[in-house]
Amino acid sequence: MFGFLKKESRGITAPVTGICRNITEVNDKAFSSKAMGDGFAVEPESDTVVSPADGEIAMLFPTGHAFGITAKSGAEILVHIGIDTVSLNGEGFHALAKQGDKVKAGDPVIRVDREKLLEKGVDLTTMVIFTGGYDRPVETDCYGKRVEAGKTVLRG
Repeated sequence: MFGFLKKESRGITAPVTGICRNITEVNDKAFSSKAMGDGFAVEPESDTVVSPADGEIAMLFPTGHAFGITAKSGAEILVHIGIDTVSLNGEGFHALAKQGDKVKAGDPVIRVDREKLLEKGVDLTTMVIFTGGYDRPVETDCYGKRVEAGKTVLRG
């Protein structure tokens, strides 16, 4: 009757616009083997990386290549932008938020100078990894499809 009072969970959203991939297809063993946790990846077409869930930024790497979210659901989520991007020492990454910020799914967190990094041959595949608090297999029907940043790809 009062549907507007009902809180709707958006689940987990895409961190960037691009093509969704199974985590096992990522060109990095630490992620593709699920050693760090289960998740999914997106081959980005956009420059802005957004929060994949409502919660708090628990960690923001000084290099800007990764950040962690503690979701309201309790899930601990790592968003890692690119393969071996820590070696860039922050080049091409610009923080739009800071550690401790409360965020909603879809809020901008990092801006990437995508064109510059692609010219350097950097693989910008962006991973969303559940490092804790999410105890079921990641199952989504987005693999191989285009997803939009901030749109739900995994139900909570």
